Amino acid sequence: MSVKDAVAERVRELCAERGMKTNELAVLSGVTPSTVYSLLDPRRRDVSVITIKKLCDGLELTLGEFFSTPEFDALEQEIK
Repeated sequence: MSVKDAVAERVRELCAERGMKTNELAVLSGVTPSTVYSLLDPRRRDVSVITIKKLCDGLELTLGEFFSTPEFDALEQEIK
C-alpha cells in the first residue's frame, strides 16, 4: 500500500466512524469538496500535509492520532 492509499483509506475510515459524508468533512475542515475528492481519488498521487492537517482539524484529531495506525506503521520505505 502506498502512503497516498493509506491516507485515503484513513480518511474514509474516520468519516465512516463518524457517519460523516465527504462534503461535510470538507466544510468542517475549511477545504473545498473537490480537494477531499481529489485526495480520495486513486489516480491522484500527491497529498499535501497541510490538507491532511486541515482535515484533522475538522475531525478534531491531531496529526499523531491520524497517522498512529498499523497501516502507516507497516508502510514500506519510499527510498529504494
